[in-house]
Amino acid sequence: MHKLSNFSQGKDNNFNLIRIIAALAVLISHGVTLAPVSGKAELLRESIGMTPGGIAVDTFFITSGFLVTASLLNRSSLVEFVWARTLRIYPALIIMLLLTVFVLGPALTSLPLSEYFLTRETYTYLPRSSTLFINVARQLPGVFSNNPVPNTNASLWTLPYEVRMYATLAVAWLVLKIMPRRRVKALKALIIIFAALSGIYVFVDHFYLSPGTRYARLPFMFFTGASFYVLKDRIPIYHWLFWTLLSAVVFSAHDKDLFYIVYSLSLAYIVFFLAYIPSGFIRRYNSLGDYSYGIYIYAWPVQQSVAALIPSVSILNMILTSGAITILLSAASWHFIEKHALKLKVICVERTRRIVRFA
Repeated sequence: MHKLSNFSQGKDNNFNLIRIIAALAVLISHGVTLAPVSGKAELLRESIGMTPGGIAVDTFFITSGFLVTASLLNRSSLVEFVWARTLRIYPALIIMLLLTVFVLGPALTSLPLSEYFLTRETYTYLPRSSTLFINVARQLPGVFSNNPVPNTNASLWTLPYEVRMYATLAVAWLVLKIMPRRRVKALKALIIIFAALSGIYVFVDHFYLSPGTRYARLPFMFFTGASFYVLKDRIPIYHWLFWTLLSAVVFSAHDKDLFYIVYSLSLAYIVFFLAYIPSGFIRRYNSLGDYSYGIYIYAWPVQQSVAALIPSVSILNMILTSGAITILLSAASWHFIEKHALKLKVICVERTRRIVRFA
């Protein structure tokens, strides 16, 4: 009997492919909403209570929880963990924000340029959106103000939650330093407890409180993914179980509440099966690079720009046009920024350790 741990060693997997499909699902889902002539809600919300974009975000957090927890436990170094996460998120994000504030904003603002550059919000947008420990800024002055949804980059709302999950793991690891012999076991136990408690809250929230706010789901998905890594030696990988869960998700779609339960409890297993079991030709995608983050952070402002410049754009043309531009930007982001930033990790870690030793 094969366990998840039999497949989770090394980097030969489908995570890059899963993430780019998820990023494109967000783009398509938002394309329906942002196309000026659509007047429609996001795809699938009326039928199953969720959208492709929402399912994609859940998938991002599940995979992130799994891979980030693996990173921390395998390295057993808080310095390496922090630099790995920082270099993955911030360089590309800051470049995108600089382009948004100083290129996109001046080009598309409805205000005179002098007023745009003298408005306080122009200069607070960058620090507010790049720190990610508080909520990101919503709008640049006069930018996309006439669009159906005037937000400058609404996709960024998930990033502060992602960073907070990283911080939660980092703080837990730091605090558990007081018990070095049991540190790893204690962290694993905390992760499972976090997943269980956040899961209970998600279902209580969905059925009894604020009918399923999307914010409550993110910690649950993250720590579910983290728990799958912690329990990887005990989780069996069966084809029959994958197909059973996938079928259950599909057939439960006739009822929103039933779908919510089945989907929430099945998604992680489905994601990790797809990440490790299908192989062969599809693994060649890994040679292209990881464009998913670039697609995620660039898609919304690109789509808003298309909506502003082509008021009569159809949903299909919105998705095709914005998709092509976003993929080009994400490829440039990966090859010229993200890939090179990740190579700085060894240097940054070594210099940080020297500073700590010197201090």
